[in-house]
Amino acid sequence: MTQMPGSATQLADVARAFSGYRLTIARQLAGLRKNALAERIGKTPTAVAGYETGIKRPAAATVAQLALSLGVDPSFFLPGLGDYRLGGGRKDDLAAGPQTPHFRSLRSATQIVRDQASAYGMLVGEIAASLERHVELPVRDLLHFPVSPDAPAPGEPEEAARMLRKEWHIPPGPIRHLVRLAEHHGIIIVYSIPQAASIDAFSQETTSRPLIMLNPVKDDYFRQRFDVAHEIGHLVMHSDAEPGNRVVEDQAHRFAAEFLMPESDIADSLPAKANWTRLLALKEAWGVSIQALLMRARQLSIMPENAYGTAMSTVSARGWRRREPGVMPLPERPSLLPRSVELLVEAGYDAALLAAECRVPVPVFNAATARQPLLTFDLPVAEYPIAKASENSPENLFELAAFRR
Repeated sequence: MTQMPGSATQLADVARAFSGYRLTIARQLAGLRKNALAERIGKTPTAVAGYETGIKRPAAATVAQLALSLGVDPSFFLPGLGDYRLGGGRKDDLAAGPQTPHFRSLRSATQIVRDQASAYGMLVGEIAASLERHVELPVRDLLHFPVSPDAPAPGEPEEAARMLRKEWHIPPGPIRHLVRLAEHHGIIIVYSIPQAASIDAFSQETTSRPLIMLNPVKDDYFRQRFDVAHEIGHLVMHSDAEPGNRVVEDQAHRFAAEFLMPESDIADSLPAKANWTRLLALKEAWGVSIQALLMRARQLSIMPENAYGTAMSTVSARGWRRREPGVMPLPERPSLLPRSVELLVEAGYDAALLAAECRVPVPVFNAATARQPLLTFDLPVAEYPIAKASENSPENLFELAAFRR
């Protein structure tokens, strides 16, 4: 239940310092377009756009309507870390933030779903920054190795992967727990919300830290590890690249392959033709899928093109593209934010108060700090138009909000 302040003075204070950036975040998190939000609060889409860009400021009663329609406390609209980084938050598009998220395919989900996932990611970054006032999180330690998104860049993604392994002091051979390793070096990893299940894993630079968002329904240990390595590649190489570019995605794949399966360590073990017994043993030892191993053998010119084609035909015929043979370990779980909250609760902090300090709705806080993906994620959003400001005082709107919640 969202705590709603009940005085016109508090609403007026929020109205005076209103952040358009925060309104954009709240609207996108709720999965609404500007015209849909405008209809709910009895305003025009132009007025909503004006609030988001900072050209107009809403009245106190309108702040109440916005909070009720978007399922947030009015204090959510006060300026935050994102406004500071964006120079006042006068942006009408979340993509104008620190970095456009790296979604694998821009066709795999609607723009509304992508905006919703990205807005959630930005709030996760603010949650991490807020928790860091109380707990010491690992120092951000991420290599910056820009690779041009306009050309295949032969050898550069592989060199970036080798440099990161060296900088992170990773010994030769397999990486045992990739999620824990990334978190140890300051990368926030969380599960995305169920509404974004159509989006594969993605990464973005938030207002505080680099973030990797895991798909909430993918339960494949091997593919998840490759996803994480792929997204680390984006964070290392593509801070300014346009998401969804095929060249960029290929570069991140090559980075992930070298990061998880360094040529110097694995080349002598890869077969020149499909040897399923050996491939199953390599799969277990390296924590990667049979398909990733076949692709790696092909990349390194160990397996000829015709042998690779034959092997992949067998994989398809046996139904292994969906589920490969062998033991499936439990997926690696994120623990940095969950453990931070657990430590604070053990020290006497109240989880709901921590969420309030972060100035995010409790469902967002719970999702971001969960060790496992949540099956449901719902903001207390009004599903019908809110009475116009002229018909209700701010106080009455908040009484209505408290009753509905």
